[in-house]
Amino acid sequence: MLGIRIWKLGIKSLLLHPMRSLLTILGIFIGVASVIWLLAISEGISAKAQQQIEKLGAENIIVRTVKPPSEATAEQRGPLTYGLTRNDWRLLDETLHSVETATPIREVRRQIRRGPNTVHGRLVGCTTEYAALNHLEIQSKGGHFISKVEVERESNVCVLAAEVAEALFQFEKPIGKTVHVDQDEYVVVGVLKPKAATAAVGGSLSGQEFDKDVYIPITTLWQRMSDYIITRESGSFSGEIVELNQVTLKVGNVNHVMNTAELVRESLSHHNRLRDVSVVVPLELLEQAKQTKFMFMVFMGLIAAISLLVGGIGIMNIMLATVTERTREIGIRRALGAKRGDIIRQFLVETIVLSVVGGLTGVLGGLLCIPAVDLARFLATSYDPALVADLPDTIRDVRPQIVPLSIPLAFGISVIVGVVFGLYPASRAADLDPIEALRAAN
Repeated sequence: MLGIRIWKLGIKSLLLHPMRSLLTILGIFIGVASVIWLLAISEGISAKAQQQIEKLGAENIIVRTVKPPSEATAEQRGPLTYGLTRNDWRLLDETLHSVETATPIREVRRQIRRGPNTVHGRLVGCTTEYAALNHLEIQSKGGHFISKVEVERESNVCVLAAEVAEALFQFEKPIGKTVHVDQDEYVVVGVLKPKAATAAVGGSLSGQEFDKDVYIPITTLWQRMSDYIITRESGSFSGEIVELNQVTLKVGNVNHVMNTAELVRESLSHHNRLRDVSVVVPLELLEQAKQTKFMFMVFMGLIAAISLLVGGIGIMNIMLATVTERTREIGIRRALGAKRGDIIRQFLVETIVLSVVGGLTGVLGGLLCIPAVDLARFLATSYDPALVADLPDTIRDVRPQIVPLSIPLAFGISVIVGVVFGLYPASRAADLDPIEALRAAN
């Protein structure tokens, strides 16, 4: 009965100053909700980044041609020659026994024509494996991706991205029809389903768009087109020779990926002088992303903890003011026989009520994170679509993921903070001398 009476007295005392109590609860509410929100958003961003990396394939090793720095090519005369070569591809394919497939890729910018219709797109020379590596799907209206036979025969066939097919053929069915690239004619054997662009992965891989692509057998591209490229920089034209843009290696066993990556770097060590080749290992990036996620969540947690700390200081401030206001009440209770522990319990009950109510409302506010972010994204898109479209995919498409541990953690910390920061005011109240308290009140 005595315990229930103390709780009733504590709640009644808080209700005597509703605005003060609400402001104190608001401080705890913000602290708890911020813990849940920040951890949920950081988990969502991290999950999105890891999802992008996983799409690259944990069993894959991506070897990219990169343009060398100018100081590395200062001694070259004539066209700038750099990057992966056919010999590099054959070397990797034939000497690395842990590699199941080595997919060569060559990309060139070209005009694709069909009668009066023209698309400025990207012509991609590749093999059959390219579709699976990039998760490309053929539309159900017939057709197929480039076959091994077509690669072997250097066939003049092509597969169109959905947007290219729509721009060139409009209301016609593309399968079996022809398109022109330069002076060459290609028979359309397939049309892809629309595919969203991939986001850049840190500084390792740039983003890739698929909506303006036309795919042909890489052997056909080598046969029909030169490796020589004319580029324009600062108003002047220059020539470059590039044989391959990328080779994607698929390792048979994911446990051998790291060792195979080291062998790839050793095999391509002759490119170290020009620094014109980059070896990207999605498995390495995935591990780095997990480490970054942990550090990011710790950082966000510290920021949220500061919010809770501020809420705790608010409780202490309010309770100290309460002790000063209620000096006469404390003196009368002590004079009537209340023990020091009774006074401590009464003030601790008030701080616990404030922190529990603030914690519970904070948890409810934290659970509103997902619909709140969705609403903010909708409003931002409605107000300025261009601004939202320019945001990185990781931010634009982020969907917060509530971390289950964050709910009991935030609530528990809020209660602990309330108790810890309420102990000093409670002890101060209990230490008041009854006679001095009554004298000060008068």
